[in-house]
Amino acid sequence: MKKPVQKSTPAATALVSLIFLLAGSALASAQSGPSREEQMACRSDAGKFCAEHIGKPPQMNACLRDNKSKLSDPCRKVVESRGG
Repeated sequence: MKKPVQKSTPAATALVSLIFLLAGSALASAQSGPSREEQMACRSDAGKFCAEHIGKPPQMNACLRDNKSKLSDPCRKVVESRGG
């Protein structure tokens, strides 16, 4: 015996689309890399304290967090704004 096919309403389809859109946006912003301004704020600190991690974002982020007390004010603000 076949199950009856249920048709979705336009409102239900729109709601599901909105949920996927919001979830995708949240994921993209959580994983986004540093902005140009953030990179410039930490450029000298990254070279001074974490040069061996250049080109390795996860390690660079960890190194900057570990050296937060030594960072310039602009870079420290960037690290703190990203959860460090």
